[in-house]
Amino acid sequence: MKNMKKFTALCLAAVMGMSLFAGCGSSSSAETGAAASSAAAESTASAAGESEAPAEGSTAVSDAKIGLITLVENGAFMDMKSGITDKLAAAGYTNVDYQCAGGDTTALQTIVTSMTDGSYDLVITIATPPTQAVVNVESDTPNVFCAVSAPVAAGVMSDLEAPDKNSTGVSNAIPVSEILSLAQAVTPAEKFGLIYSGNEDNATNTIKQCKEYLDSVNIAYVEKTAPTANDIETATNALIEEGVQAIFVPNDSIIQDGVTTLANICKENKIPTYCASATTVASGCFATLAIDDYGIGEKAAEKAIQILEGTALTDVPAEVVGIDYCSINKTTMEALGLTEDAINTEYEVNVLE
Repeated sequence: MKNMKKFTALCLAAVMGMSLFAGCGSSSSAETGAAASSAAAESTASAAGESEAPAEGSTAVSDAKIGLITLVENGAFMDMKSGITDKLAAAGYTNVDYQCAGGDTTALQTIVTSMTDGSYDLVITIATPPTQAVVNVESDTPNVFCAVSAPVAAGVMSDLEAPDKNSTGVSNAIPVSEILSLAQAVTPAEKFGLIYSGNEDNATNTIKQCKEYLDSVNIAYVEKTAPTANDIETATNALIEEGVQAIFVPNDSIIQDGVTTLANICKENKIPTYCASATTVASGCFATLAIDDYGIGEKAAEKAIQILEGTALTDVPAEVVGIDYCSINKTTMEALGLTEDAINTEYEVNVLE
């Protein structure tokens, strides 16, 4: 970038010199010479400014072009987006092109193709589907992911400590055993219901972990899939008809779209609902052990900044973010006939009104 600016400055200086040799031609030539002189001075000043450290308390502004992609928008993803963009801006990276595919995988692929053609310096992806889409392109554009719960299982890297596939980032690995242990401590159940779309690898992997844990502690379970948000009501009622005493909801964008319907049905039947994110609690589910979504966004941005400032992506290991607090929905808690005193956890309890 610096060499290009120096080259531009030399070219502009040459133009100015040619104007001087030509003498006082037309007013247009004179104006061109003046513009070239001004541009050359600005370019020289800019180049000189880059060679100096920014004044204390100020932030140098970078012209690096950064792509930011989501498949859908929900509360958690928007908090992550804010954490990412705020952290980048604080470090001087303000040229961020945010695009959402609106849940359309064809649109997602179009966005990914446009951002991995060499015109972007780095792409940040929120959640698993956009990350998989970027990695599958196998481009030279580095990718930093935010909130991929199972990066290895999703195929976006082979080893968290040794990034490959030109991708690294921050994982919100779902603490399945701890969430289900919380459930058994607060509302013990002999049979769990598991609901997911079946369309997202991260959610399918979380459900697999649920089944493994429930098998290990000899708790029965029933699973149902809801391929679209319109199927959630039917799947939820089917679980209740089969006698489940609690329901678990993974991070699944399709289920999230209709999770309020699920939560309302469960409240009417006094079935506690546990989930994998604070956003899903805000949408009506009862409880989870959650990460701070804004904070995980900041951590992803920190990794992006490392790469943009010269660290090889392979030297930036992926990071798994731990539990920040226990999130509880107050309205749902009251519908279940519980009080905050019943929440048996070592984590700080965050009650959502």
